[in-house]
Amino acid sequence: MNEDILKGKWKEIKGSVKEKWGDLTDDDLAEVKGRQEKLVGLLQKKYGYSKDKAEQEYKGFISGYKDEEPRIKK
Repeated sequence: MNEDILKGKWKEIKGSVKEKWGDLTDDDLAEVKGRQEKLVGLLQKKYGYSKDKAEQEYKGFISGYKDEEPRIKK
């Protein structure tokens, strides 16, 4: 579910991602393209987080967007 939120709202929330993690460049964000594993990997690389810490940071961030889940057409 979290990845669906990230993908569905990527254009809207990428500015908030950059605001929270200012060391991420525009190129980094273009590489992420709404993929959770890419973002978690970049947090590990840029901030020296362990995988668990990076996932915890991501989950804390994305939880603010859960109430606004995108509608996915099937």
